Amino acid sequence: MDTFADVSTFFQEDKTISELFINDQIRAKEVRVIGVDGEQLGVMSLSDAKKIAEDEGVDLVMIAPTAKPPVCRVVDYGKFKYEQLRKEKEARKKQKTVEIKEIRLSPNIDTNDLNTKVNAAKKFLEKGNRVKITLRFRGREMAHMGASVHILTDFAEALSDVAVIEKQPKVEGRSMTMFLTEKKN
Repeated sequence: MDTFADVSTFFQEDKTISELFINDQIRAKEVRVIGVDGEQLGVMSLSDAKKIAEDEGVDLVMIAPTAKPPVCRVVDYGKFKYEQLRKEKEARKKQKTVEIKEIRLSPNIDTNDLNTKVNAAKKFLEKGNRVKITLRFRGREMAHMGASVHILTDFAEALSDVAVIEKQPKVEGRSMTMFLTEKKN
């Protein structure tokens, strides 16, 4: 039973170990130190850097372990971690994910049906999405694939005021695909 308890605490500790090295976790002999106010304190031994952090009452955090010598910062670790999480959250908030919406057509589509699909594509493009137009062939339609390219070009022409062709029509198996994106003004 004691070994099970030891194992469970080991896993709990493993979850809390940070990806950043702080204080005694740093193993470099020399480090470049950045002070509390962001000023460069220069290259010094690890013991000197720890002493500076201890005198300030804060932690020594390695922020660039791959640099030569590694860069450490004298900072309150809790506050530093909070700021990092806040910056990441802000960056995610500003990111815009672009979805790909697909519109399927057939070679024998009527003009009214094509206009309905064009209007749907226009709505997708206005929302900032990319549109994939797929022209699907079945049975004997496969023999006349080349003659059906005009459907995709007509589709792109109908949307030329709001869209631009990102990828030209391309045959992939039993279908022909083309990508459209919103036109930048």
